[in-house]
Formats: sequence, C-alpha cells, structure tokens
Amino acid sequence: MSTKKTFEENLQDLEAIVTKLETGDVALEDAIAEFQKGMALSKDLQKTLEDAEKTLVKVMQADGTETEMDA
Repeated sequence: MSTKKTFEENLQDLEAIVTKLETGDVALEDAIAEFQKGMALSKDLQKTLEDAEKTLVKVMQADGTETEMDA
C-alpha cells in the first residue's frame, strides 16, 4: 500500500533534490534523474497549490466573508 505524501513532505523532497544538484557532486546520469524527479514534484506541488486556491475562492462570499464547508 502506498500512501500519498503530504505537501510538506514533497516540498522537503524537492528541496533535498535542489540542494543535491546545487552541490554539483552528482554524476550526469544521476543529475538528470534527480532533475526529472524534481520537475515531477514541482508540478505536483503547483497543482496542490492551485487546487487549494480554487477551494478558498469557492468558500469566499462576494462580500469577503467566509462560508463554512462541511468536512
């Protein structure tokens, strides 16, 4: 069973990849693989943020007040 990582966990993974690549002490093939993983994580993180923004926009009323959502 695979559990989906949280936004924060994915962000930490992306930061670790960036740090690893910035050191420059990675073989080219490994750097390419890490870059690809980083791009996939970045895309997933961006989608999560966009979905969160859409959710927030839906709960905001025209007058700026919030509407409670059922969980």
